[in-house]
Amino acid sequence: MAKNEIVASIDVGTTKVCTIIANAGYGGGLQVLGVGVTPSQGLHKGLVVNITEAKQSIRESVRKAEQASGLRIESAYVGVTGRHISSLNNRGVVAIPRSDRLVRPDDLKRVLRTARTVAVPSDRKLLHVIPRGYALDGQVGVKNPVGMHGFRLDVETHVITAAVASVQNLVKCIRGVGVDIEDLILEPLASGEAVLRADEKEAGVVLADIGGGTTDIAIFKDGSIWHTAILPVAGYQITRDIAIGLGLPFDVAEQMKIRYGSVMPIYNGKEEENPLHVENGYSISYRDLCEVVRARLEEVLKLIALELPGAEYVREVPAGLVLTGGSSNLLGIETLGQEVLGLPVRVGVPTGVYGITDILPDPAYATSVGLLLWAIRGHEGEQSWQARGLGEAFRRFFFRMRRVIVR
Repeated sequence: MAKNEIVASIDVGTTKVCTIIANAGYGGGLQVLGVGVTPSQGLHKGLVVNITEAKQSIRESVRKAEQASGLRIESAYVGVTGRHISSLNNRGVVAIPRSDRLVRPDDLKRVLRTARTVAVPSDRKLLHVIPRGYALDGQVGVKNPVGMHGFRLDVETHVITAAVASVQNLVKCIRGVGVDIEDLILEPLASGEAVLRADEKEAGVVLADIGGGTTDIAIFKDGSIWHTAILPVAGYQITRDIAIGLGLPFDVAEQMKIRYGSVMPIYNGKEEENPLHVENGYSISYRDLCEVVRARLEEVLKLIALELPGAEYVREVPAGLVLTGGSSNLLGIETLGQEVLGLPVRVGVPTGVYGITDILPDPAYATSVGLLLWAIRGHEGEQSWQARGLGEAFRRFFFRMRRVIVR
């Protein structure tokens, strides 16, 4: 991507839609020019359930970002999540036929094409094919074989697929507000760009983005992606349990969770028996609120543990667990994570952004920032979603996006 190019991202979440317009390459990061955040309607657990409502939320978010920046969005990088996402690891192998046995960029393309030849059902399409590592004549651990000599080139890839119908519904909403799609990016991959350090990815680290509708997991090792998964349990379930368990309307329960929710109330300096009051005459016990939040978060953390690599996962991911997403703002979540998983735990906040960033240094915006970072940093062997076998009909329905231009 060219330096000082204007780019945009749209994160369509279960609880909010966030649009960011930024100047790429500004001082090695992103100069944010405009941000638009609106409550999300028409989505449930990362999936579109009402196109009209979802489109309206996206339109308002885009309008706010355009108004703040003075720019018009014609294209954006868009995040994808939901239970329809699945992943697997696959290998590809090719021979180096030339007499000099020199690996060239075309050989990388050939070996990646062989790795993409996986059996994909007709109702699913490739979203990402990410090289994890290369081997040359049996020598593993090769990061970039271009310029090296060998007879046989192997690649191990992480292949991510998505349900066509679910992606079509999301893209139809984006296109419906006059914005084209530059690329579709799996949300935990984007979040990892925003909050993980290179040394953590190299050693082995787990990212868990606990959002409103889903918990998105990505495990990195040896500097590349190892495993991804989407869990249908997140902040929505915490709020629902508070509402049901304490007899509150859902919106009131959400307010109570955001204002007072904690999994370690002893660290808050509050009296556990003091009642908490909100508008409309509702009041609940602080202790009861914290017990509900803790119980649900323990469940989420145990589900994350099931995705970790084997019984000896402490050795496999020594960098521990990095939590992000809006629900990771709950007080005491790091301490609870260490108790449940026996791993180092920290909350990840987006970094490397400048400009209009008043609200962005918050875990809730990791995906929104990460979508742009994924785009500007580039990924060896990655292609746009339109080139990953999504089919001619799919490409006709959604054309390639033009750049963001001044209105």
